[in-house]
Amino acid sequence: MSLHIYDTSTRAIREFVPVEAGRASIYLCGATVQAPPHIGHIRSGVNFDVLRRWLTRSGYDMTFCRNVTDIDDKIIRVAAAEGVPWFVVAERNQRAFTWAYDTLGCLPPTVEPRATGHVPEMITLMERLIARGHAYASGGDVYFDVQSYADRYGSLSNQKLDNMRAAADTDDESCKRDPRDFALWKGEKPGEPTWPTPWGPGRPGWHLECSAMATKYLGPAFDIHGGGIDLIFPHHENEIAQSQAAGDGFSRYWMHNGMLKIGAEKMSKSLGNSLLIPEMVQKVRPVELRYYLAVPHYRSSIDYSEEALLEAAAAYQRIEGFVTRAAEVIHDVDADAPLPQAFVDALNDDLGTPQALAVVHEVVREGNVALSRGDKEAVARLLAETQNMLDVLGLDPRSPQWRGAGSDLSPVVDALVAVALEQRKAARERKDYAAADAIRNQLAAAGITVEDTPHGARWELTR
Repeated sequence: MSLHIYDTSTRAIREFVPVEAGRASIYLCGATVQAPPHIGHIRSGVNFDVLRRWLTRSGYDMTFCRNVTDIDDKIIRVAAAEGVPWFVVAERNQRAFTWAYDTLGCLPPTVEPRATGHVPEMITLMERLIARGHAYASGGDVYFDVQSYADRYGSLSNQKLDNMRAAADTDDESCKRDPRDFALWKGEKPGEPTWPTPWGPGRPGWHLECSAMATKYLGPAFDIHGGGIDLIFPHHENEIAQSQAAGDGFSRYWMHNGMLKIGAEKMSKSLGNSLLIPEMVQKVRPVELRYYLAVPHYRSSIDYSEEALLEAAAAYQRIEGFVTRAAEVIHDVDADAPLPQAFVDALNDDLGTPQALAVVHEVVREGNVALSRGDKEAVARLLAETQNMLDVLGLDPRSPQWRGAGSDLSPVVDALVAVALEQRKAARERKDYAAADAIRNQLAAAGITVEDTPHGARWELTR
């Protein structure tokens, strides 16, 4: 079965057929950087990173665009409250998001455009809309005329225009022809940043930014537009309206990940229950946090609890344990080994990560049995299958991302621990168990756990 995904716009599972054969393009609504990221924000990054990896593994040449909204009402309000320029807030939090994506193993996007760097493209898009009768300038603002697009507006969110509320995106609704018209451009206000346009200085509206950036880097028609389910309306609805009204085909598929909640409430800064990434990776390792976010189906909601987080960490450690033990027996893993068909079918069925990880755990169980029997041939096959599946999911414990390879100190640590383990081995051979225990305790105090195995002592950083 080829890849099939749930398309929000048709509310149906559809076979993925790209605009251009052999190539796949994704636009993911990235961060609005008014605050540092919590795990609800980064869930989207992990989900679409798995999709990107799977498309690459399936043979597609990928272009992955994840934007940064670095100018917005919220950013301006935070900056005013702190008494700093808006760009200080944006830059600080963008760095926090980049660190969080990297820490959880998300591959860098092909391109990561900032809204403030694409004002010329936004002006061009507004000029096209005005020329087609779908937008108008009023009092320094520019608005999208929803009545001009009434027969199609609301299709993504499955709403009728007559039932929609006012856009509520401006202080003075009298500038609008219809209260539901949304702002493409906001005229100059005291203390706010501005850019020049034919209609006067001002700054972009949120929805306009994404349409301009998506079409610049992916073309007038591209494959997949992603984001959280909370973006369906009004953000994604407005993106479709302004892009298609301007004459662009825009996205062929719309994918939305579910929310992460605490109890019955959506996680948000206003509730005071944000779980920031630096805090989370003190509770569990980054790879375990990634596992926790990747296990549920991307369209499902996650009700966060620390108990569930620790259960996910323990489940990942069972996988990691097999890979570590098997790698001591099998030194050369076949990176080209085929993936189990059940794993392939699971991911092709709307990116079914719960079923895919169930396959991983089943292969791990078989691998542990093969290890106990000393069946090296079976261990080699099952280790290759496991690592190849984990690579698709960004969870391979032997990858440089999670082993820490490439850091300046890793060769030094390897060498020092190797010497200590040789000294411990010598002490055990001469039956000086007090000295052997002392070496082990010294390593433990340094954050290194030693485990004795039939193949010799093995070490890892203490969890």
